[in-house]
Amino acid sequence: MDSTTFTQWRKSSYSGGDSGQCVEIAQVTALIGLRDSKNPDSGHLALDRATFATLIDHVKAGALDL
Repeated sequence: MDSTTFTQWRKSSYSGGDSGQCVEIAQVTALIGLRDSKNPDSGHLALDRATFATLIDHVKAGALDL
């Protein structure tokens, strides 16, 4: 498995409801993958752990709300 092949995707526990905002994550050794659960074949992001942690901090702080 190379570093961008994610085989076990799981849906976020915060996804659901009627918002239409759903995300799945997967993990390989040094990377975290993120993809749209409604369109899983459209591609994914692959982030190292530090970048993923920063992203989560920004989401929790509301810095990325549109």
